[in-house]
Amino acid sequence: MAPKTTFLIAAPTSGSGKTTIARGLMALLTQKGYKVQPFKCGPDYIDTKFHESVCGRPSINLDTFMASKEHVQGSFAHYGADADICIVEGMMGLFDGYDRDKGSSAEIAAILGIPVVLVVDAKSAAYSMAPLLQGFINFRKDVRIAGVIFNKVGSEKHFQMLQQVCDDLGIECFGYLPKQTVFEQSSRYLGLDFSEKSEDGKLMTMLEQYVGWERLTELNVPTPGTFYSQCGNILFPVWEQSVLCACNAESFSFVYQENIDRFSSVRYFDPETEVPSFEGIDLLYLPGGYPEKHLEALVKNEACRKTVKEYAEHGGRIVAECGGMMYLCEKIVTDDGEFPMCGVLPYAITARKADRKLSLGYRRFELDGKEYRGHEFHYTQFMGEVPQSIVQVYDAKGNPVPTPVLKQGNVLASYTHLYQI
Repeated sequence: MAPKTTFLIAAPTSGSGKTTIARGLMALLTQKGYKVQPFKCGPDYIDTKFHESVCGRPSINLDTFMASKEHVQGSFAHYGADADICIVEGMMGLFDGYDRDKGSSAEIAAILGIPVVLVVDAKSAAYSMAPLLQGFINFRKDVRIAGVIFNKVGSEKHFQMLQQVCDDLGIECFGYLPKQTVFEQSSRYLGLDFSEKSEDGKLMTMLEQYVGWERLTELNVPTPGTFYSQCGNILFPVWEQSVLCACNAESFSFVYQENIDRFSSVRYFDPETEVPSFEGIDLLYLPGGYPEKHLEALVKNEACRKTVKEYAEHGGRIVAECGGMMYLCEKIVTDDGEFPMCGVLPYAITARKADRKLSLGYRRFELDGKEYRGHEFHYTQFMGEVPQSIVQVYDAKGNPVPTPVLKQGNVLASYTHLYQI
């Protein structure tokens, strides 16, 4: 079974407004009574939270570096099977990937055979949009641009000029969004602050008024006989393992839904407020997030930190990613002082402003005969000398990177958010 409607929202460049319009359309169509399944191109684990908040169902990452083409197709078919509409939000510019257009939103659109709706920042431009759009339309024959939504349009007259561009190019214009400063996302700490109240109500009203959303619901999936009819089940097995997962709004919040869905049983706990029981579990999973923003609460819950340390010391299996790894260290140091953590790993992490350094990109490594792939995105660093890694880590192009992978007993920890743990 396939969804009735599906499309990918992309843009020529980052900052064009695709996240705003994607979230707004997801919210609007959900309000109209459609069952909307959200997806996100690439490894982003923040935009997916916006999607889930407006659609009421987890958003799924589609990434051709972290997973195979067949896996991406299978995930899309599996999670979208019961949806009325599947909306995929792209990443960066349409053709921006980890190696030219490899891993780009365009590649995802081609693999899935779905149409692209291009969000174009039209501020301070009119007919000059013609060569820009013509280039995007014709660049790859296996990527179909179904139409355009213009963003940051100054007036009705401005929009009429942009409509002429679409008429001359023979491409559909689905509408526009007037320039509104309230919709321009403010700077964020490692990403959008998903705890802040959004302007979804006003955004939905504007989209309903200025965008032909009904026409978007008529963008159909490929004809029968494609992979949709061949991928009734997800393409990876469910692991017969019971997992205890740290989870809350921010400090432990970056989780790929497919990782969770792999396990036969999952229980959750909040390291800020709860003391977990490890009875009957096979794995403690400590995902990433913003622990450095909630240090007082984490320190206050000393009983939880002590229990986690005892579990590790008695041979308990732990996978800790980024913020989860930081939680296992001796301490986290900020401009406000030193904050003791679990003490499982004999290292200190600095989150001081003077030590902030961006580490970003895809990562892969091999361990015990298995290849792991994931993504790294953080500003915190190890204090002093970086620990010795048990394996060499590489980026998407095969270049070695200094990111360490740590293994102590049954504890596996690193700054990399793993796609398949």
